[in-house]
Amino acid sequence: MKASDPTPLPPDLPQSPCVGICSACFDDVCRGCGRTLTEISNWLFMSDAERQVIWRRVLAQGWQPRQNGRRA
Repeated sequence: MKASDPTPLPPDLPQSPCVGICSACFDDVCRGCGRTLTEISNWLFMSDAERQVIWRRVLAQGWQPRQNGRRA
């Protein structure tokens, strides 16, 4: 890997950061997954590269995936 390459993502990420706790009452960022409302609505239409950019940001911001039906 080159020095300019981004940090690899964990191999066991779910299909999306969604944890089923949707809340964006005060701004355009969901409190459950850390994505913007635009990112959420466009997720299915994004390329893998676009999704990876979002994954890196939400992971860097402390997002935790659901485990066994609950948030970690």
